[in-house]
Amino acid sequence: MALFRFEHHTRPVATHAAFLGRLAGNILAAIVIIAGALAIGMIGYREIEHLSWLDAFLNAAMLLGGMGPVDAMHTDAGKLFAGIYALACGLIFVLVSGVVLAPVLHRVLHALKVDDTP
Repeated sequence: MALFRFEHHTRPVATHAAFLGRLAGNILAAIVIIAGALAIGMIGYREIEHLSWLDAFLNAAMLLGGMGPVDAMHTDAGKLFAGIYALACGLIFVLVSGVVLAPVLHRVLHALKVDDTP
């Protein structure tokens, strides 16, 4: 899988099948990024705050989803982890959005460039 390998602007627009394959690859990459971030959050909440796996999942998933943590942190290390993880989740949201939208935006811009040739 060649993530972010797009055709040059002098080449014709990719076929529909190639576009869907590229989009599927990028969605798969986004899922892997989200799963990795979720795993890091779960392990952090489990090891630092000694939450159950289910509570650790809930807190990590809520932060990744933009809702905020569910359980209050009781240790300084837990509060520090939760703050850093919350900031990282915001960046991960931007990263995943870019990964998923890149093929779509490239196709639109490429189609506009192809139509603009003299």
